[in-house]
Amino acid sequence: MAEVAQPVPAEIQPRHVTYCGVCTLPPEFCEFGGTAKKCQDWLSDNHPDLYERLYSGDSVSANLSTLSVSVQERAAKDAAKKEAKAAAAEARDAERRATSKVQIKRVERNKRKHVSVVIGLEVYSLENKKVAKELGKKFATGSSVTKSAAGTEEITVQGDVCEDIKEWLVENYGKKITESNIEIIEDKKKKSSTTATAAT
Repeated sequence: MAEVAQPVPAEIQPRHVTYCGVCTLPPEFCEFGGTAKKCQDWLSDNHPDLYERLYSGDSVSANLSTLSVSVQERAAKDAAKKEAKAAAAEARDAERRATSKVQIKRVERNKRKHVSVVIGLEVYSLENKKVAKELGKKFATGSSVTKSAAGTEEITVQGDVCEDIKEWLVENYGKKITESNIEIIEDKKKKSSTTATAAT
């Protein structure tokens, strides 16, 4: 019995996909995000050929001609709602960032040993683990992320480096955190009652 020659499959080539720099979706799907106008602006600046293909007068009119008038109106209303919702969320986040404070506490552990505790970086979309690692490298000391009694994450840095941390945050994350958003707090360890009675 003769063998039948199997056709050789064509080599599969990887496909290059462009992703939007604003909403991170492929540009064909930007209209489903809340930042359609910003996405269009980004696409026209960074990929004019793709922008022309998706948003030129001919392609838009060709796509709209397949929709009924009621569907077109509904699509326009939905797009306007999403745009307004995204703008309101962005404004809310900006307001929250402006009023929030990053607290840097100087905590006394023993008589001459101190640690610096940083609280409140999440509001500014910063990852505590990443910042803790950077602080450890910067000050050549131990730095870790721990849970506070309230259940929030905080960064604990060995040593009294509160002022240095403040300067470093403004220098490295000045676009997100301003100097007025950073507060330094002194947190002294309370003396126990047995120490107080022994001294008298």
